[in-house]
Amino acid sequence: MPAPHPYVGRFAPSPTGPLHLGSLVAAMAASLDARAHQGRLRLRIDDVDSTRVVPGAADAIVHALAAHGVHWDGPLERTTQHGARHEAAFARLETQDRAYACRCSRNDIARYWMQQGIPTATGQERVYPGTCRPSAASKARPSLAPESCATRAPFDSANDSTQQRQAPAWRFVVPIGIERWVDRAVGDVVQCVADEVGDFVLRRADGQWSYHLAIVVDDAADAVTDVVRGDDLLMATARQRVLQRALGLTHPRTLHVPVLRDATGQKLSKQSGASALALERPLRSLFLAARHLQLGHPPEPLRAALDTDANASERLIKDFWSWATAAWAVRWLAA
Repeated sequence: MPAPHPYVGRFAPSPTGPLHLGSLVAAMAASLDARAHQGRLRLRIDDVDSTRVVPGAADAIVHALAAHGVHWDGPLERTTQHGARHEAAFARLETQDRAYACRCSRNDIARYWMQQGIPTATGQERVYPGTCRPSAASKARPSLAPESCATRAPFDSANDSTQQRQAPAWRFVVPIGIERWVDRAVGDVVQCVADEVGDFVLRRADGQWSYHLAIVVDDAADAVTDVVRGDDLLMATARQRVLQRALGLTHPRTLHVPVLRDATGQKLSKQSGASALALERPLRSLFLAARHLQLGHPPEPLRAALDTDANASERLIKDFWSWATAAWAVRWLAA
């Protein structure tokens, strides 16, 4: 029997601001899973959306991770370093007639659904109705699985009165069928991408690659076996799985942990004003992240250090990670 592939995980933060507690939770989960599996963790700065990149944020994130004892293997990567392989993947989809140009704006899509009497709730993702999908792509649309979902007919773009933008985005022809997978935290997950998302963007109108294409291609290039991240990205997995299948790539295992939320229930993020981590008190932030991940109570020496050491020593941080790795293994590897 062939030996299993060695564990490779990754943490891929966006450089849109300094590291905050919510980001530390995600980094800790990815790091602990790699440590508990005696595997490797890659660090990749997800700067694919240059419009949101804050100058100096990437360096600040790297510094904050190191200050909190998060270690990674191999060189630091940036998504924008790998444009050639993203281009190659896109070209492959084009040759398969799985990509097409689309000039619909977000307002066009919202207007279409309003005309159908279906308003979109604030923050809810709008399903792309197939306005620009070529008829040949619709007829030859590949099936994902024997099970089917109630896929809507594409919107007739000939009758669309919207003012379409000049530069097109490029969308992926989503296969018909149900996408199923087992998440290590959530369990069985099901989504009909065709009905719940529609044909999604591969390349934006400004020429930048979509998150989904870039992350799928880069994970494959790094031989990532396990993706551990916040549960706000749980349903993004379905889109990434259909892309992986179209490109002939394997599906990594997934584990989605609860994201940290503020008092109003909103995800803690840079956009919602989350405070940067206090680098002079790393142990306090590590304890808060571990508590959110339900790792139990740390041993007394670590708890005492929280109150007595304003500047945690390297030994204390190392002791924290040893305890947390063992606690993670009990929680996620024992089953």
